[in-house]
Amino acid sequence: MSYSPIIQKTIEYIETNLHEELSLENIAQFAGFSKYHFHRIFQKEVGVTVSEYVRYRRIANSANMLLYTDKKIIDIAFYYRFETQESFTRSFKKYYQLPPGQYRKIMGKLTLQREDVMLKNEQLKGWKLSGSHPFNYKMGIDREIFHKGKASGFLKAVTVQSQAEFATMMQQFKAEKYLGKRIKLSGFIKSKGVDGFCGFWMRVDDALGDVLQFDNMSDRPIVGDTEWNHYYIVLDVPKNSAVISFGVLLSGKGQVWIDELKFEEVDERTPTTNIDFTVDLLDEPTNLSFEEWE
Repeated sequence: MSYSPIIQKTIEYIETNLHEELSLENIAQFAGFSKYHFHRIFQKEVGVTVSEYVRYRRIANSANMLLYTDKKIIDIAFYYRFETQESFTRSFKKYYQLPPGQYRKIMGKLTLQREDVMLKNEQLKGWKLSGSHPFNYKMGIDREIFHKGKASGFLKAVTVQSQAEFATMMQQFKAEKYLGKRIKLSGFIKSKGVDGFCGFWMRVDDALGDVLQFDNMSDRPIVGDTEWNHYYIVLDVPKNSAVISFGVLLSGKGQVWIDELKFEEVDERTPTTNIDFTVDLLDEPTNLSFEEWE
């Protein structure tokens, strides 16, 4: 059984209620599971417990408010359901190594200094822009919108004219380390105004450049406006693999953000998401005189 749709529905619920009371009991009830079973499947799918996820998302949103609003620290703490300013400060320091007041003062200045760099489409270490019309898109770092930490990566349509145009923010690496294994790419995606579709993609090629495994989430596309949510791709890496490519794809107009990407080896109990292009292939030509119909 795939728990991904349930986890995504639950994360959507959490994201829209971060300023409300969120206990494991009421989140599990929303998902339709016992709290003990839901605790296990959420941690297995997302990599952290439900309570840890809620805590770091509240802290991340608090960090954003500290930099981009003038709200008082105690008001931010109460808004995100911390009982005291002291408990908020302890939690905040755990993630950012600074108390909220110092973070606002120090990081606020750095953020202003970086604004110009963001506008210049700064080079991202390890990432490159590709696709059918990469010159119509822009990629970069966003320090105002992020899922955890201090920044996210983004891919944005700039001069796109149709949904037929697409670009990808991507990486490639040698497959040698993963030969004969099943790997999972996971992470968080947020979208805005996507009129085509967006999503993660991953491809495994051999030394001749032939595609051995591939998935671009075209059967579960992300469209329109969506809040941060968890998505993944699972592919096998055959023994004759040479290169693994991955990234985020944006077709048409809009913008997509990605954060907290992770690669891990999984066992055969985790089903692959590989798109099998041979499923619909016929053994021989058919209906060449157009006399047959369904």
